[in-house]
Amino acid sequence: MVPATDLLDAAASVVRSASLSRTIVARTQGRRHGPVTRIVSPAELGELIKPFVFLDYFDFTPSSDALFPMHPHSGIATITVLLSGNLSYEDTTGASGVLSAGSVEWMNAGGGIWHDASPADLKRFHGYQMWVALRPELENGKPQTQYLPAQAIPHVGPARVILGSYRDAHSPVQAPEGINYLHVRLDAGERWRYVSPAGHTVAWTHVHRGVLRVADERLRNEIAVFSESGDALDFVAEGDTEFIFASAVKHPHDLVLGYYSVHTSEAALQAGEAQIARLGEQLRSRGRIR
Repeated sequence: MVPATDLLDAAASVVRSASLSRTIVARTQGRRHGPVTRIVSPAELGELIKPFVFLDYFDFTPSSDALFPMHPHSGIATITVLLSGNLSYEDTTGASGVLSAGSVEWMNAGGGIWHDASPADLKRFHGYQMWVALRPELENGKPQTQYLPAQAIPHVGPARVILGSYRDAHSPVQAPEGINYLHVRLDAGERWRYVSPAGHTVAWTHVHRGVLRVADERLRNEIAVFSESGDALDFVAEGDTEFIFASAVKHPHDLVLGYYSVHTSEAALQAGEAQIARLGEQLRSRGRIR
């Protein structure tokens, strides 16, 4: 009979080997566009990490109240994580208000929606906006939005659960299944292990503060995409470190691109563009857009 301690040692060795088997297959600091850094776009890394198809990172002190004037989307959901500052929002579901630091904006555009978002004051404005490609049964559905205060977002250890479920915490965001999105803060020297849920073979991280060691590499102010696998990932912070991390079941559909939209087929895109045009005419008749 094999001693129990030997079995435990063997199991630990397997876990360590699994975590080291996952490599970084792409990394970039993105491209800056004014106050915003475009980290992921649908035609580039979006094809590699779908359903995540777009990621912007912003960190600046506003000089005016204009950031993203009223504009449309279809076929996607957008998720905005506000790390500092205050955000004014409005959308064509009738929702409007102000979000404060730590808040989350979820907008399932479905078959078509218009919205805007701007700094509500001149304080440091810092956070992320990400697009998630929707499945065919959702991409032309009814738009739905949620605006959640910081206290509504659950924590597990160093991680806030923005989307999906992690350990015993479940995000209140009504997102499709098979998507996790976490905001993580680690103290200097702190370690964190992420064990992927079943089927989550897509994973990536973006580090915006400090230095993060993972997969035998050091990351600073950049995104890293991991090889597709269900293996665990181990992170170690060099200094106080802050980052976002996402994993998901791979989106199996093509990405058919419009200017503000992503769909799975040309027919679905045309339907979304038609609804966007109808909503645009209504906004124009009310003087909301030109």
